[in-house]
Amino acid sequence: MNVIDVNSGNRTKAEDNQEQTAMDVNLAAAKEIARQLRLRDLGGIVIIDFIDLHKAQNKQLLYDEMVKLMSTDKAKHTVLPLTKFGLMQITRQRVRPVAVENVSDVCPTCNGTGKVEPTVLLDKKIENQISFLTEDRGHRFIKLVVSPYVASYLKKGFWSLRRRWEWKYKVRLKIVEDQSTGIIDVHYHDRKDNDLIEN
Repeated sequence: MNVIDVNSGNRTKAEDNQEQTAMDVNLAAAKEIARQLRLRDLGGIVIIDFIDLHKAQNKQLLYDEMVKLMSTDKAKHTVLPLTKFGLMQITRQRVRPVAVENVSDVCPTCNGTGKVEPTVLLDKKIENQISFLTEDRGHRFIKLVVSPYVASYLKKGFWSLRRRWEWKYKVRLKIVEDQSTGIIDVHYHDRKDNDLIEN
């Protein structure tokens, strides 16, 4: 749906006859609206909020003028008369095919739920996995494949999380940035790039 609001601007101050001023502005707007509908190939329902007219003959004249202006439009359309609130409805079928198709896919991070794990808990989750792999499985080398954002967070500062974990768990940690990895996804590999934890 497209909604068009017609305003008189500052012309009301220059004219004594408000009805005639409103009529002039509405007629000029109708001409431009008909042009824009064709130019932009707008489809669906178009609601036009014209400036209020009090005389029935002016309302009819505006309607007739819009029908006349739309008569040259090749698209299938319908123009309805003004309502008591000064609204005109036009339905119009598009002529040209849609240039952009909406394509969507399920988010690989949240699986379409719109909810992800809090990033503030991510470092604790990683540390728990490192603890498991070193103390329970005996690994002394772990390659972490993470998003660039997480990699920067883990390596930030001299006494970074990576250094602290290496010292605490007596393990060599290699952090690899991967643009295709989700913000909260972490992959754990050994020296031969074998997965240490099945996802």
